[in-house]
Amino acid sequence: MHGPELSSESSATTRLTPDSDSDESDLEIGELGESFKLQKREKSEVDGAVDDTDDERYHDAPRRRASVSTVQSYQLYTPDEERAVVRKFDKRLVLFVALLYMLSFLDRSNIGNAKIAGLERDLDLDSNKFDWVLTAFYIAYILFEWMSVLWEIVPAHIYVTAIVLSWGIVASLQSITTSFASLLVLRTLLGIGEAGFTGIPFYLSFFFKREELAFRTGCFISAAPLATSFASTLAYFIIKLGEHLPIASWRLLFLVEGFPSVLVAVWCWYIIPDSPDTATYLTKREKKVARLRLRKQKDPKASHKLNLKEVLATLSDPKSYLTAFMFFFTNMAFSSMPIFLPTIIHEMGHTVLISQALSAPPYLLSFIIVIFTAYLSDKMQNRSYFVIFHALLSASGYAFLALAGRFGLGIWWRYVGIYPAAIGFFSVITIIITWTINNQESESKQGTGFAMLQLIGQCGPLVGTRLYPESDAPLYVTGMVACAGAMVFVACLSVGLRVYLGRKNKIGRGDYGMIEDEGMGLVGSMRKEKEPFKYML
Repeated sequence: MHGPELSSESSATTRLTPDSDSDESDLEIGELGESFKLQKREKSEVDGAVDDTDDERYHDAPRRRASVSTVQSYQLYTPDEERAVVRKFDKRLVLFVALLYMLSFLDRSNIGNAKIAGLERDLDLDSNKFDWVLTAFYIAYILFEWMSVLWEIVPAHIYVTAIVLSWGIVASLQSITTSFASLLVLRTLLGIGEAGFTGIPFYLSFFFKREELAFRTGCFISAAPLATSFASTLAYFIIKLGEHLPIASWRLLFLVEGFPSVLVAVWCWYIIPDSPDTATYLTKREKKVARLRLRKQKDPKASHKLNLKEVLATLSDPKSYLTAFMFFFTNMAFSSMPIFLPTIIHEMGHTVLISQALSAPPYLLSFIIVIFTAYLSDKMQNRSYFVIFHALLSASGYAFLALAGRFGLGIWWRYVGIYPAAIGFFSVITIIITWTINNQESESKQGTGFAMLQLIGQCGPLVGTRLYPESDAPLYVTGMVACAGAMVFVACLSVGLRVYLGRKNKIGRGDYGMIEDEGMGLVGSMRKEKEPFKYML
């Protein structure tokens, strides 16, 4: 250890400790975000501390030596403090944005339930017109994907409130539409409103570490299969209720499932924090811990503004395009199955009510598997293995559906094939989104990379929503084969991305990020060394 010599006659010894109760904002935060304050200890305390250390060394000899990073973190906050902060974000933030996404996905995909509940008949929609209603949503969704970068500019509580309110109003207005043209306009406006919400995983990276993000994104994305399951169950009861009311069942469906978003939008203003500093449910000390725990991943000197140089670097980065095209092909399946599943099951020979009911179980199981997959991905610190496995699982489900239709297997065999198809693509979507954010070194790069992911990836639904024309009923073999091929290609791209990132890690050509190592004496100077940014495989 190096540092100033201490006089043996000195009655007090100086040590470096954090001042947890300081009113100053993290005191003087260095590159890593550490804050220390000189405090005095009596000599007797120092002697006692030495004795205690010797005693602990004896008892703890078999234990693994703590890393420098762990020691530094403990000097700033305790593990219990960090866990308390994470638990609060999980309960107050993650669950709430999952609720918002569930409402968003519900308003987006319930048109599939409305279709077999009488929408096509009442508005005189043929297969081509219905396809255009679906396509209008995704054209607007793609054209306004640039709104993902607004998370860096507009305060989150204002931004989220505005977009949730907008899609809630538009979704509710679908219940009074009287023509193909008016429905087309409303679906376009709905796409604009929901496009701004796609940046939620990027927003969560303001509060969670890289290794924590997949599970939280999984909780968020898992709201999609839960919403679809809920929509199918709710549609069953709404159709039953509509038989005894003067309003058409599909109109009641749009109103009941759309208007709750308007009410929840009011809560967004008070619940959504702009940053850890504005989270009203954290104490002053917890806000400090929330900042410090991200000190190696967020540059404390960086402002929440777009860096043009980093934006341009991301636009020319191969990994941004690899993940974007993985997202594109996954979205072919992800966007089409929730919309067309009630129709597919109905074409198997089931009644409208039974079709709505049977649409729920595959998504309910997907909800559970997505969360479990995201948890394992974070625990193993690996993304590619899970993308490859679930992409091939989904491909096998679609292939089975195609073969079952081709060889005339029973309807229940075809129904079983829906499960692996749905479980696979929902899990792949979750991991791809997280993988994209994990492997961008700054907030500007994360925001740009995420916008690219959405801009290119959301073109997939333009293809996916046209894979199941009425002319292919009741087997829809062409659509099943196309989705199976798309998911196999996703697995291949994932292998390619893993090899590419592995080489960058091996030869040390990654961009330099906020990953630093530090050696520190008991009292003396600190040594800081930057390491190459390590890409997550």
